[in-house]
Amino acid sequence: MTTIDRLTVVTPADWIQGPPQGQWTYDDYAALLDDGKRYEVVNGVLYISPSPNGGHQDAILEIASCLRIHVKLAGLGLVRVAPFDVRLSPRDVFQPDILVVLNAHLDRVKNNYVLGAPDLVVEVVSPSTGGFDRREKQDAYAHAGVPEYWIVDANARTVEVLTLEREKYRSLGVFHGRETLPSRAIPSFSVHVERFFE
Repeated sequence: MTTIDRLTVVTPADWIQGPPQGQWTYDDYAALLDDGKRYEVVNGVLYISPSPNGGHQDAILEIASCLRIHVKLAGLGLVRVAPFDVRLSPRDVFQPDILVVLNAHLDRVKNNYVLGAPDLVVEVVSPSTGGFDRREKQDAYAHAGVPEYWIVDANARTVEVLTLEREKYRSLGVFHGRETLPSRAIPSFSVHVERFFE
């Protein structure tokens, strides 16, 4: 087992052959060989994330299922899950756990990626990714104009809803149990948070 296989936190992938850190672009990222690892580019720096655990995957599937029923089947837009690239800028490439693009912005959806800001991104955090999701990703999502960002803590069984106001996120609160999310991106979404963690 290599050090890469034992990653416990999001780490700059300094050993990957390519441009110097800080100069990675989408084209450099797209040229990486598929080694089964999850890479993202933040401000030109290539990062590698540890593999998600079972609880993380379960939460993604439940949330995506609820969103898909509400968004896609109601004809409001589309829902995608990782791995699917989001090109926020030439030097910021992410694979959000879940993303929603509403009908008004479907022109941003290409065959292999979304070009620009989705209407909603959802990240399921863990001790290994929480800091990265709340710093680097949150800043990049805000800078790119992603209107709404949900931070899901599967261990605590909570969802924090962040909405973009004047290029910064404002928390609408942390929700749990039978509470519903005050989504501005999808205002008619009325699923109880506990449903995400069944």
